[in-house]
Amino acid sequence: MSDNNITAVNNDKIPLEISRLYKKYSPKANYAVEDISFRCGKGLIMGILGPNGAGKSTILKCLTGMIPISEGEIKICGFSIKDQPVAAKRNFSFVTDNHAVFVKMTGLQYLAFMADVYGVPTVERAERIKELDKAFQLGDSVKNLISSYSHGMKQKICMMGSLMHSPQLWIMDEPMLGLDPRTQGAVIAFMKRYVADGKTILFSSHNLDVVQRICDRAVIINKGRIVEDIIIADFMRDNPQGLQKYYVADEE
Repeated sequence: MSDNNITAVNNDKIPLEISRLYKKYSPKANYAVEDISFRCGKGLIMGILGPNGAGKSTILKCLTGMIPISEGEIKICGFSIKDQPVAAKRNFSFVTDNHAVFVKMTGLQYLAFMADVYGVPTVERAERIKELDKAFQLGDSVKNLISSYSHGMKQKICMMGSLMHSPQLWIMDEPMLGLDPRTQGAVIAFMKRYVADGKTILFSSHNLDVVQRICDRAVIINKGRIVEDIIIADFMRDNPQGLQKYYVADEE
């Protein structure tokens, strides 16, 4: 399929496949990540974990097309992020940890803009916004300029905007930063409903409690390589100390 077809959305393929990913930032530099391979299946919440500098952000930037891949392949719903970048990007959304957003727009204007970008029909938008506000609880503030928003409110509007087209793969970097406990609970409940509909979530986090509570799988990264790819329920049964073991081991 040509990448000129920007409406390409594929619900049938595996949401994410990373094969033998390598990335270095200059020819003489060491690899930031080496030989990274994993898949995210449908209906799963998957965490990508590791200490600072492990390579998590590099992986996320490669799979979203923010930086070029040195070697390997990444496919989003069957579309290559290298060869079919527009078609691949139609099938996912990415929420960064710095809540980049247009602050001179109101919340509603931003959501309308995101809906326009992804070609969401006008008749669906009001219902989509209503549904998302149940989780993110912006209320009447959605009518205000984003420049007036707090850190947490900016995080909320970014997450809402990323979901306007109901992507097959929802990618987030530290999604709970700046959210109050009540909103965190509502977002977690929304995430569980989202994957129950057959969608997939991949997120990077240092909040081990959240990962242990809601993830089905987790890929552990350290020094640019995969340390383990675990099923959370099985891991927690056999390791009462939880995921903290990886961080403690790294410090010894």
